[in-house]
Amino acid sequence: MSLTIPDDRHERYDVIVVGAGHAGCEAALAAARMGRSTLLLTLNLDTLAQMSCNPSIGGQAKGQIVREIDALGGEMARAIDRSGIHFRMLNTRKGPAVQAPRAQADKSRYQRLMKRACEAQPGLALRQELIEDVIVEAPDASGDGRAARCRGVIARGGRRYLADAVVLTTGTFLRGLLHTGESQVAGGRAGEGRAERLSARLEELGFRLGRMKTGTPPRVNGETIDYERCVRQPGDDPPRPFSFETERIELPQLDCWLTWTTEATHEAIRASIGRSPLFSGVIEGVGPRYCPSIEDKVVKFPHHERHQVFIEPEGLETLECYVNGISTSMPADVQLAIVRSIPGLERADVMRFGYAVEYDYFPPTQLHPSLETKPVTGLFFAGQINGTTGYEEAAGQGLLAGINAALAIASEPPLVLGRDEAYLGVLIDDLVTQGTEEPYRMFSSRAEYRLLLRHDNADRRLGPHGHRLGLISAERFARLQDKEGRIESALATVRARPAIEKALRRPRTDWEETVAGVPELLALPEEPARQVHIEVRYGGYIARSLREVARFRRLEDRPIPAGTDFRSMTGLRAESLEKLERVRPATLGQASRISGVSPADVSIVMVHLKRLGELAP
Repeated sequence: MSLTIPDDRHERYDVIVVGAGHAGCEAALAAARMGRSTLLLTLNLDTLAQMSCNPSIGGQAKGQIVREIDALGGEMARAIDRSGIHFRMLNTRKGPAVQAPRAQADKSRYQRLMKRACEAQPGLALRQELIEDVIVEAPDASGDGRAARCRGVIARGGRRYLADAVVLTTGTFLRGLLHTGESQVAGGRAGEGRAERLSARLEELGFRLGRMKTGTPPRVNGETIDYERCVRQPGDDPPRPFSFETERIELPQLDCWLTWTTEATHEAIRASIGRSPLFSGVIEGVGPRYCPSIEDKVVKFPHHERHQVFIEPEGLETLECYVNGISTSMPADVQLAIVRSIPGLERADVMRFGYAVEYDYFPPTQLHPSLETKPVTGLFFAGQINGTTGYEEAAGQGLLAGINAALAIASEPPLVLGRDEAYLGVLIDDLVTQGTEEPYRMFSSRAEYRLLLRHDNADRRLGPHGHRLGLISAERFARLQDKEGRIESALATVRARPAIEKALRRPRTDWEETVAGVPELLALPEEPARQVHIEVRYGGYIARSLREVARFRRLEDRPIPAGTDFRSMTGLRAESLEKLERVRPATLGQASRISGVSPADVSIVMVHLKRLGELAP
């Protein structure tokens, strides 16, 4: 019996996603759930959705993003609810605009859940491959007058995978270089390889390239920690889930622990600072400002006598602990001295040494707000390739890139979330409008309308999008509509009772005590009741925010045609002209947010477009 081998060395899909970190998983799942045949390609299937750094999800502003991902039908919130071992709501003593959920994950369980979700998803195939090239059709061959068009990718060995849309989510693997003291190892993550050729290929296609750096701390054996010398950090009881679909957290919960660096820590670092690749000039990439290495902290903040160190368990079935707060690329012997100078860790066994990783990224002003690239149609970027840091930022970008890749194939308008609509809208608008020269991290302070973008109302804000796209079920959407109806009815009831409304506006008012005499309010479930209480108490601030949004929309809804010739506009300053040409803003609102473009420059653009009849009066 003979075996016939096909001559063609290619496979065809609707959407191809390259890279299986958090961005890649969400992108592939979204495209497949929207009915597109999808292929997820990755260097190593065993590390799909691996938590390379901190084994946690959420935090300030990041928690809001996770709930937005869930509201749109993404997977991250469900995975952390089923793998979380320490849940905590942050900033509970502050207002609802800055409160945010955070959870420690059982690291291996989270990874297995995400992998299983991808494996079980109909229409999604997984393949372990190293991608070295993208297949691009030249502009003159496309016939549509647009940019060059991506038609697929080529793996090592020459196998071709064809598709109408490709999403690159390469993480830290583009020419990744690991640093531990004087040692340098090629790789995107400890123990793994890197993509060597893809960066050069993208440069050939006209993309501008940059270099960034991030890092991790040592991990220690929890059995060798003296917890009596640390401060216990319990989680919330009961823990509150991330997903709007999760009723309760089932896993056992563990404590985290707090300790601090000492003068001995700082002296060990200062004595060996010349051996740090960060300060010796070996590392060229820019690191995250808001998550600096411990050597950065000691050098740049010499007046600080100590820095916080959080000891965080990595799972229920392992004793390995993540030492949050001492990310470092110092040599191994210095790392050991650093760890053992910290109270509670004097006898700790280091299981893994920390390291820094340098990698290539592509400045995100080369993207449309849909995350499709400007130089190449049908090619989308998501995650650290866009200069961001964090699982949540990556997952959110991946979700939207996957959605928009699926929509582009059907010639449907992309999903572009506004700054007044979601933290994801703020994140992407910041990236494509202003770019970033350091790893971008989301904070609540970046959102102008954060009182409207609370974690508790993410389903109300974005659920209709998820339903329209087919990413949340009809049953889930019906529950959301029922919840919305209950909230509106309860708000009407409260406003019809001025005494109750006045009482609910006072700080520290208890809902149940205040509405005890109104059975329909007392019977309201916890989540709708919380929404009603917030909207009543902060009603004046919310109304003011909505007025600001209306003013914002007047500019945001005025498009700038794609082919606008900014060089023909008399009066634009040279800096403004250069930035307008580079960013190519889609609206007057986006133009107004470009650093270096003044209100006077926006007025010139507006007058010019009106004169040409391309802008409504």
